[in-house]
Amino acid sequence: MFGICELANIPLRFEPNDRSEIVSQVLFGEFFEITETTKNWLRIKLHDDGYEGWIDSKQSRPISEIDFKKLNKTAVVLNGDLVEYISTKENILIPIPLGSSVSFLQFPEINTANYLFEGLESKGIQPKEKLIETAFLYLNAPYLWGGKTPFGIDCSGFTQMVYKLNGYAILRDASQQATQGEALSFIEESEPGDLAFFDNEEGKIIHVGIIMNDNYIIHASGKVRIDRLDHLGIFNAETNRHTHKLRVIKRII
Repeated sequence: MFGICELANIPLRFEPNDRSEIVSQVLFGEFFEITETTKNWLRIKLHDDGYEGWIDSKQSRPISEIDFKKLNKTAVVLNGDLVEYISTKENILIPIPLGSSVSFLQFPEINTANYLFEGLESKGIQPKEKLIETAFLYLNAPYLWGGKTPFGIDCSGFTQMVYKLNGYAILRDASQQATQGEALSFIEESEPGDLAFFDNEEGKIIHVGIIMNDNYIIHASGKVRIDRLDHLGIFNAETNRHTHKLRVIKRII
């Protein structure tokens, strides 16, 4: 079984109940495989990154395996503005956040509601230097565990969405993203757009951010913010202390 999200965004939960931890979000237009069902819940595996969790069965629409495979082969087209609207023939407007997928709208057999999108599109692979420009779109977005939108986002959701909007697919969690790309030996070797990862006292990767020019980093901590980066980690000038301990820098592209 397969499905697609036709709401702005829906919570992806660790367990099948409304009180369970939100581990990620499913944005408008994202499609998925349904791997398990209960009376009111669906366990899904997202097509984009293979991430798994539970969604409320009322918050998705089933699609056929043929349509799933068709979308799998379709070029990704995303909403490229902070907020845009999907409209219907009845002039109903549905707000969708930055990074929502509008790829399926070109297929009448999948776009059964006849949604229309006339906003800014983001598609194709962009130059690496555009990553920072995209990252600024999320500046001051509040931190939200499991979030993927400018209205609430976590550190790895931020890096994943910035890369996705520029045509690059990376995994969902910081620990997963740390397994990708090429490790660099020194900060001085890094380029804007490279990812810096940070660990805790047990050595577990718990944070990630995007390196900028001149030893700055943009990352989601409390909000999406810009701080200094040195060989020890992230230095917060407001608190005059290091907040995250640097583990490794990775070049993904």
